[in-house]
Amino acid sequence: MSALAVLVGLIGGGAAIVFREAIAFFQLLFYGFSSELVHSHVAELPWWHILAATTGGGLAVGLIIYWFLPNRQNQAVADVIEAEALKGGDLPVKPGLTAALVSAITIGSGGSAGREGPVVHFAACLSAFFSNILHLDKSQRQTLLGCGVAAGVAASFNAPIAGVFFALEVVMGNYALAAFAPVVIASVTGTIVCRIYFGHFPAFIIPSHEIVSFWEFPAFALLGLVSAVAAISFTWSIGVVRRVGAASKIPQWALPAIGGLGVGVIGIFFPQVLGVGYEATDEALNQVLSLQMLILLAVLKTAATAITLGSGAGGGVFSPSLFIGAMVGGAFGVIATVVFPHLSSGHGAYTLVGMGAVSGAVLGAPMSTILMVFELTGDYELTIGVMIATVISSQVTQLTFGYSYFTWQLAQRGVNLLGGREALVMRSYRVANIMRKDHHAILDTASLSEVRKKLGAVPYGELFVIDKEGGLVGTVMLRDLKEFAFDSSKDASMTVEDVVRRRAPFVKVGEDLGRAMDLLEKCGEEHVAVVQDAGSKKLLGVLHERDVLSAYHRAVQETRT
Repeated sequence: MSALAVLVGLIGGGAAIVFREAIAFFQLLFYGFSSELVHSHVAELPWWHILAATTGGGLAVGLIIYWFLPNRQNQAVADVIEAEALKGGDLPVKPGLTAALVSAITIGSGGSAGREGPVVHFAACLSAFFSNILHLDKSQRQTLLGCGVAAGVAASFNAPIAGVFFALEVVMGNYALAAFAPVVIASVTGTIVCRIYFGHFPAFIIPSHEIVSFWEFPAFALLGLVSAVAAISFTWSIGVVRRVGAASKIPQWALPAIGGLGVGVIGIFFPQVLGVGYEATDEALNQVLSLQMLILLAVLKTAATAITLGSGAGGGVFSPSLFIGAMVGGAFGVIATVVFPHLSSGHGAYTLVGMGAVSGAVLGAPMSTILMVFELTGDYELTIGVMIATVISSQVTQLTFGYSYFTWQLAQRGVNLLGGREALVMRSYRVANIMRKDHHAILDTASLSEVRKKLGAVPYGELFVIDKEGGLVGTVMLRDLKEFAFDSSKDASMTVEDVVRRRAPFVKVGEDLGRAMDLLEKCGEEHVAVVQDAGSKKLLGVLHERDVLSAYHRAVQETRT
């Protein structure tokens, strides 16, 4: 595994290089330059050029997603988390390559999004492909998927420790020693690859800071509360844009183009919001932005990123959350310095603390965010301030909003990763794995006497009523016959239609056993129909409660193992 971790680290570092070069290529194509100093160059371009670039990029992205990606949805870090938790580390490589292309075009054309998330997904897809070639087992695939994630994060930020803990904290969800060693090796390898190619430069140029007084720590705690509001607003705004887009009559493939147009309009006046935004983040860290500009950019970057991601375009949330955190922290620091000038370390220190606090809450990764700030600064005292603000921000976000950005994305799809490890194992199995074909069906035209006769032959006392196409109509049990259970006087005038229970619960064949178990608990039934889909309701079999409980027992045993 250690040897494989080195190879995956090379793959992850290479993925980061390829993706950054792809962004530079599309940036050159759309704007005529490949420098990371985006807003300094874009500010010199005419307004129509900016609108043409962002709208054209959005149109290209919309068409690629519509034609080439499964479910016509872009893929990102949330898919990696789902693959690790529920799919045994299996992540298809072709959609991964397409998603990387989509994100590179989005960012290269000026879309407001981060490059680190797509690198993580790209590296994870390549590591999963590598695992499949070697025919590794489930546990090994999951470990190598975490290795790919660690290498991608480490290569993106030039921060190997943060890469390790992001993979363990967010994607793998555990710190088992068997996984820890390969993840460390992959993270270090990915960092070395990127340092060889790009040089040993930190992600941000950060001046040194010194905490003037320990009386500043209450201010850092208050900044944590403010950062929680910013983090929640950020995720919520993306959801708002998605709902507006879904409710509109605009074709799905055109939404990213409309979003690109909106971002372009903002970018004409405030080019700082375009692309990754590292240049503006560096300006905030070096205390060159005014209070008004800090507040304005925090609001506009939130809006621009919400429009980009909410409209369905590619990209991640790492960089935007750092950008917004820098602006929020900087603005807070300016005000704190005015109020308590003798107790303030300067608003640059608050900028750095705000970056950690907002991004930690958005990503749901307080530990890796704190370690990343420490790696970038090497400042132990200031890292203590980051710890306070980040922990408070993350905790408040979880208590009030309930999700990080990634778990919120999964919740929108109906995927819930909360609960014990055995619950996750249950969600990795499908109803199709344990359903039975021993169900007894009867047509909805059958007479009452026929119903009574068939019920007597069913071992578990329940009939599934179907129409002539095989679709589920409902169920009938002996208790549903009521006074006619033993009275045959109405047999000639009554059919199964008169006694059928039409709102009987059912599960779809593709659902996971976690959902099926929840349904059985809520409805109190011991036997539930299994159907093809909610539209046709074609009856395929029956799910018995005893089989689900047996599967749960096996899940517990698997978890213990």
